[in-house]
Amino acid sequence: MAVGPRSGSPTLVAVPLPLHLILGSLLVLAGVALVAIAVFGARSRLRRNAWFGVRTPATLLSEAAFAVANRAAAPPAGAAGAVAIAGGVVLLAGTGGTLGWLVLAVTVVGMLVLAGVAGAVGDRAAAAVAQPVAGPPVCGGSCAGCDLVAGCRDSTTSVPSGSDHG
Repeated sequence: MAVGPRSGSPTLVAVPLPLHLILGSLLVLAGVALVAIAVFGARSRLRRNAWFGVRTPATLLSEAAFAVANRAAAPPAGAAGAVAIAGGVVLLAGTGGTLGWLVLAVTVVGMLVLAGVAGAVGDRAAAAVAQPVAGPPVCGGSCAGCDLVAGCRDSTTSVPSGSDHG
């Protein structure tokens, strides 16, 4: 009689080789991207953009806030990248069975949690940056509808005496 799992008992099958290669490669690529973003952020070389870095309303207010946020977020973002690279390399090495699934789960959860911490740290740092105070609006609240040349002017501007406003 062969010893093995009984019929109907729950077992984890080994991670298939194509899945090893795909997920391991994706984790390594994501890890390299996170480490690169962390390095650029730590050196204040990451400029506001549409794709990379900590992108929250507070960080996008100014170039200074974005730089401070990404400098503060660099350590946890780098750690997230390192976790992803390590987990990807282990998967590419061919870890099988339950250990393969465990490595995959711990890697993905660890990477996402550390990336989330990086975002929270960066947002908090950006919120602490003093934002420039906006001046009064150009229009000041009242527009001269009939004065097409002057356009908008503030409410303290007097109407010229010789004009025909009505």
